[in-house]
Amino acid sequence: MPTREGWVYLAVVLDLFSRRIIGWAMDRCIDRHLVLSALDMALKGRRPPAGLLHHSDRGSQYASEDYQRALASRGIQCSMSRKGNCWDNAVVESFFSTLKTELVHEVDFLTRESAKAALFEFIEVFYNRKRRHSSLGYVSPVEFEKAASQVPLAA
Repeated sequence: MPTREGWVYLAVVLDLFSRRIIGWAMDRCIDRHLVLSALDMALKGRRPPAGLLHHSDRGSQYASEDYQRALASRGIQCSMSRKGNCWDNAVVESFFSTLKTELVHEVDFLTRESAKAALFEFIEVFYNRKRRHSSLGYVSPVEFEKAASQVPLAA
């Protein structure tokens, strides 16, 4: 994201079931520390059991030894997109397209802090709680998760 102070980069962890952004981090550079921060937020919020499948693109930050170790130490299986195939990560790519269309291209950010505040508002208040998704039956990710948690499990 461009600001008048310079660029900032965003890493997200998205729950494929509900399309909810469950982890995100923003910083001046895109590196393993950025994606590890987003992953840490997601893991602290969800506390998933071992066996979870985590998918990402083939960026060096996701392929880094530190990131791979963080996944493996929690029993999380790593999946990466095929080389040059953006369709393998289409749901996250769609989120970034929505972010650019509905926020980034609409606002001239003066500072990195103002960009971070706007990102918080966009992700935590609007995208997760209010924005309706056609893939979820036109409800928000939070509403979808709430409804799914109330469905009785089969005996």
